[in-house]
Amino acid sequence: MDVQNAWLVDLVNRALERASQNLTLDKLLTQLGLDTTHRTFEAALERLIDIALANINVANLCALVGATFYAATLLMRTMVPLRVFGIISILFFIAYGALGGAIATLLMYVCLLPINGVRLLQMLNLVKKARVAAQGDMSMEWLKPFMDKRSYKKGQVLFRKDQRATEMLLIVTGKFKVVELDVELGPGRLMGELGFLTPDNKRTQTVECIENGEVLTIEYERLLEIYFQNPEFGYYFLRLTSNRLLENNKRLQALIEEGRSQQGGGVPPSPVAVSTSATDTPRQAPA
Repeated sequence: MDVQNAWLVDLVNRALERASQNLTLDKLLTQLGLDTTHRTFEAALERLIDIALANINVANLCALVGATFYAATLLMRTMVPLRVFGIISILFFIAYGALGGAIATLLMYVCLLPINGVRLLQMLNLVKKARVAAQGDMSMEWLKPFMDKRSYKKGQVLFRKDQRATEMLLIVTGKFKVVELDVELGPGRLMGELGFLTPDNKRTQTVECIENGEVLTIEYERLLEIYFQNPEFGYYFLRLTSNRLLENNKRLQALIEEGRSQQGGGVPPSPVAVSTSATDTPRQAPA
């Protein structure tokens, strides 16, 4: 047993000795073309520069610049500059693939270029239209590229009271009814946008389809993702919802004044809330 252990130890020692010989500084300097008897930092730096200049070309330079821009994308906090730096990086990698004959690299980045370009245009368009919406246009057309289409038939219930609210809906065609308030909603109307901001995220009303139609939906998680990807969009979305709350408050005050005038200045009955997180849509004033 001792003989076997001694043989194993001797084998390991020989392997370590051979490895240390192969990894000596002298051999490394020799492979780099440096004089092992003249070890100075200046000599090593000059040799490394010579190696770099001897091996670098336009293709490798493009790859280096592309890698630099790619690394910069990892430092971006918002989506627009990230996409811009990503597109610049892709262009340099395409140049590297074309000049260096790397066909696989060339094809991959040629495919990635239009994807990043489309995403950048969508985000820029989103910010632009969100700004317009915040300045007075209550249309949500700018959000459609990020929404999914869904169809409903007459009699179907979109959601019921006390259900958890997870998405916002935009009516495209058809008619829908807020059951508890007896209010009809048509194309262009939003349902559930304020549920995105409420703490409990529960529906307080029931909405039913009364005429076959289509809606566009977007989950709150997706809205939150867009918000964090572009803080400017989030700011304008908050302004948009604030404007809707102010509109609902004005309608509520109008209903209170109408009730007072009908009762000759008496105390009006408690009004029904004009808009809640159930549908988050303003109630139409009675005819």
